[in-house]
Amino acid sequence: MRKDQEKKQSIAGNHGFSLLELMAVMVILGLIATVAVPKYYSQVRKAKQQTAKTQIEMLMTTMNANRLDVGDFPSQSEGIDALFTDPGVDGWDGPYLAKAIPKDPWKRNYQYTNPGQHGEIDIFTYGKDNREGGAKEDRDIGSWQ
Repeated sequence: MRKDQEKKQSIAGNHGFSLLELMAVMVILGLIATVAVPKYYSQVRKAKQQTAKTQIEMLMTTMNANRLDVGDFPSQSEGIDALFTDPGVDGWDGPYLAKAIPKDPWKRNYQYTNPGQHGEIDIFTYGKDNREGGAKEDRDIGSWQ
């Protein structure tokens, strides 16, 4: 009989969570999310911009290696692809990249101009909005920066 009484007491003491307690937890989680999520996306934006800068620097380095072999930068019509695919010019000793030309962090091709507006050649991306100009994640990122 004593065991039955103990069992009833332990079941009766387990009431679960009240609606008020659950609401308090939901409010706290909401507050954390309003602070953490924007910071996370800000870091993602910065990481994409840094990736673009790094890839452009790498492309410029390989362009200079190509220039040493060929004597000049690839023409506008040859473009960046001349780093990976033989354009049929004398002295080409590529491919200058181990893999195909990377896409920018927004999954688009990098832009190449020869002659460039900011240097002998320009390699750049228009950023997230894929339009000239912009601020924050829409900002253009180029070899001249």
